[in-house]
Amino acid sequence: MLVEKRRAARQERLERFRRTGRAVILAPNADASLDHFHSGVIEDTDESQAAKAGRSRARKILDGLLLLVEVGAVAGILFVLFSITSALREVNQEFAAAQVQPTLTPTPLILAVVLPSGHTPPNAGEAPRPNDAEIPDHLRPLVQSLANVPIPTPGVEQAIRIQVPAIRVDAPVVQGDGWEQLKKGVGQHIGSADPGKDGNLVLSAHNDIFGEIFRDLDQLKPGDTVVVFTNQRSYTYVVVETKIVEPTAVEVMAPTAKPTLTLISCYPYLVDNQRIVVQARLQGDGGS
Repeated sequence: MLVEKRRAARQERLERFRRTGRAVILAPNADASLDHFHSGVIEDTDESQAAKAGRSRARKILDGLLLLVEVGAVAGILFVLFSITSALREVNQEFAAAQVQPTLTPTPLILAVVLPSGHTPPNAGEAPRPNDAEIPDHLRPLVQSLANVPIPTPGVEQAIRIQVPAIRVDAPVVQGDGWEQLKKGVGQHIGSADPGKDGNLVLSAHNDIFGEIFRDLDQLKPGDTVVVFTNQRSYTYVVVETKIVEPTAVEVMAPTAKPTLTLISCYPYLVDNQRIVVQARLQGDGGS
């Protein structure tokens, strides 16, 4: 009975091993000895382990290949991102370079062909009038167009009065230096700087008509003062030089980097075929 029980148990284990693939029946004889059974199980187990080892090596090789593929994919993505970034940087640099404009030297506006205050002498046998003979023929159309320059709206920073103690001048200042404006006093050239500001403040007046305001301009010496008033304050300028120029020497009206005052009138007295120009610089902080 014991032998039968052992045999049945062996047979049951053998069937279970066979179903799970862990053993094969080496002998068809059901009465094979226990030693034969154990030998078959051991041999089958060795073969199974060898198969498993082979599958493990194949899986490792496959995993290595997959890892290489993943590394290559990541490297490709990084390369694409780097290329895109480089392309964007180049585009931005080209766009920035296109935005840089060359520094251009501005063309100065032509606001005068001849210096202001020009007129025929009052002793010429007729009423004084603007001296058109001073104007070059080819520039007369330009003078006519400049005559229509609009008078700016009055502002608190514009000059309203001028005093020159050395030659006893105390006169109003009006905007514009045309024929009609200079009948009213000293004219500020339209477009010139306001008192105390950087730039060239150009004032002109007649020397032998309409009050002879600038008759004694040639008596000013370096160091004499000129006071220009606005609605808010006064500015003191100090004379630095006086010169006699031709009526076409409009460069004396050019803008300056520092606060400058330029006084202009006809010269000589009762001849009026030239201009006298007095230039002065702002004194101190320019106010009182």
